[in-house]
Amino acid sequence: MERKVYPGSPYPQGATYDGKGTNFALFARHAEGVELCLFDSDQSDANEERIPIKERTHDIWHIYLPDVKPGQKYGYRVHGPYKPDEGHRFNPNKLLMDPYAKAIAGVIKWHESIFGYNIKDDEKDLSFNEQDSAPYVPKSVVIDDSFDWGNDRKPNVMYHQTIIYEAHVKGFTYTHPDIPDNIRGSYAAIGHPTTVQYLKDLGITSIELLPIHHFVNDWHLQDIGLSNYWGYNTIGFFAPDVKYSSSGVNGEQVTEFKQMVKNLHEAGIEVILDVVYNHTAEGNELGPTLSFRGIDNSSYYRLTEDGRYYVDYTGTGNTLNANLPNVLQLIMDSLRYWILEMRVDGFRFDLASTLAREFHDVNKLSAFFDIIHQDPIISQVKLIAEPWDIGEGGYQVGNFPAGWVEWNGKYRDCIRDYWRGEESKLGEFASRFTGSSDLYRDDYRTPTASVNFITAHDGFTLNDLVSYNEKHNEANGEDNNDGERHNRSWNCGEEGPTDNLEVLALRSKQKRNFLTTLFLSQGIPMLLGGDELGRTQQGNNNGYCQDNEISWYNWKEADQDLLAFTKKLINLRKSHPTFCRRKWFMGQKIKGAGVEDIVWFLPEGNIMPDEAWDNDAAKSLAVYLDGRGIRSVDPKGNKIYDDHFYVIFNAHHEPIDYKLPNEKYGSKWTKVLNTDDAQVEDENGYQPGDVIKVAGRSVVLFHAPLQG
Repeated sequence: MERKVYPGSPYPQGATYDGKGTNFALFARHAEGVELCLFDSDQSDANEERIPIKERTHDIWHIYLPDVKPGQKYGYRVHGPYKPDEGHRFNPNKLLMDPYAKAIAGVIKWHESIFGYNIKDDEKDLSFNEQDSAPYVPKSVVIDDSFDWGNDRKPNVMYHQTIIYEAHVKGFTYTHPDIPDNIRGSYAAIGHPTTVQYLKDLGITSIELLPIHHFVNDWHLQDIGLSNYWGYNTIGFFAPDVKYSSSGVNGEQVTEFKQMVKNLHEAGIEVILDVVYNHTAEGNELGPTLSFRGIDNSSYYRLTEDGRYYVDYTGTGNTLNANLPNVLQLIMDSLRYWILEMRVDGFRFDLASTLAREFHDVNKLSAFFDIIHQDPIISQVKLIAEPWDIGEGGYQVGNFPAGWVEWNGKYRDCIRDYWRGEESKLGEFASRFTGSSDLYRDDYRTPTASVNFITAHDGFTLNDLVSYNEKHNEANGEDNNDGERHNRSWNCGEEGPTDNLEVLALRSKQKRNFLTTLFLSQGIPMLLGGDELGRTQQGNNNGYCQDNEISWYNWKEADQDLLAFTKKLINLRKSHPTFCRRKWFMGQKIKGAGVEDIVWFLPEGNIMPDEAWDNDAAKSLAVYLDGRGIRSVDPKGNKIYDDHFYVIFNAHHEPIDYKLPNEKYGSKWTKVLNTDDAQVEDENGYQPGDVIKVAGRSVVLFHAPLQG
């Protein structure tokens, strides 16, 4: 029977099922012809039906097929010039994934045919490959986007109340003994009651998932028995990666993801996605032809002047050209889709400086930011920037516009240096602890512009930060040449695993010091998933290719004492607005109180003089936080007050005697936390002027109730 074919519509792009049939729309400005390819399965021997698309509107090729239903596998073949020197790499022998595909069935099977050129030819990418790649390329899938969201409501956690937990879908859940075997490592496992309850008990408000957009496992990694575990190699910006689906590949992965979000929302937990819009998995001129390159290479990528080579600000071989209207539309359509259809609560943008580059320079007023700021949907969710890329001038911490928050790499570096005993000015430590006003205040931003973190997926875990001086990435197959060499770590006396009880005790204390500093600092704290359990990667600081025990959580050997301490810290932060202020400290006297909202002290109990801030050798200081100086109101407009706190930081290796401040700062103090001994609860009261011996390398927190 002859298939019915209708003209269809250029919008929306992608494959859209309307209950009766499916509309297909594909942007390809420089193409000379487009064929829609339908497959009867996702297997390599699937039968293929090719249908020429004759309608073209505003550079978008479109067609409507009345009998095509959800579950249909499809792809495209695009005709046009193959002139790499001019930026064109059309090759109709290559099956191409739809950039707007909502689901992708299967994964790439690496083969010479998926390259547009002959990889063994001396002319490399200037040659032309005529092999059919269809048996080796994943198929796009038409989906039914219906889902019963019930009474789902987004948690809408305010920035100042946000506590982020960075996690990997598989690594977080794959070895958990209380999660059913058949769903471990999947979206369903993240949404399982065991996982949800763990996150609630821990106290986090928002889980930030490493990339879940459909991504590609690199050929060179597969050849040596490794894989792209982190997922920063996107090929499908609308499709949840099928590798994390426990329910199927024909659109079931979409439903499973939605159910995960629904379950987390029901528990009041936000879902933030780590997204990679700066590049794709197609690499440089020697990479495969999977989608964008074959659809319209020069309309998607930043190319050099001669057109053959790719501008690379990402270290991956290519850079998407976010200055082009069709690329901007793709990114914005993708973001809106994940917000409206998948109901996620925010995004962390990988190498966000790349998206801000107009031509070469980073421009925070680029079209990318302009569009986001005026968009009524995207502008209302959490927008988190990784404010750097590898290009010249790419380190932009503190330079993103209002409405964005940033991973604060300067916070990470300063706090690491402080606790490993580096000689650094106390002034920077104080600035980082109070929200990094030097970075954000002049642009009328608030302390919540700073996402504070000690560790992240890229680098040492917290356990390894205090256990290794050097990286140990031998398992990555690059002779330990990959990964950051300058980690600002300290092994506490011995490299790696040890039976030395003194070293182990110091490492435990250092972990508590880092966590305490993180959760008492102003700004948004981000905890690397597993750090609360003492997770180790055996010194590997670049586990991007380790889909194994190096990266997975070891639930059986979890450090329960550290977990309990972390829960206590998070609960302390959530219970006291003093530690999560919406506004900057003023350092001015509070009306009627005669004291400032924040005061810094020397060990002798004297207020810190200006010259003390420049003492490179000083490693100890104390800070008074007045609960009357929060200067904010609650949702009902009532002024917020809190108790007073006094925090002593001693990064010196020896004990220091600290004198508590005089009575105008507090008439009675209680010690609520001491990182030197996490198990001790001290109910004794302390008086103004009492001298406290603070152990070397430790934090002590005192509390005084608000009076009057």
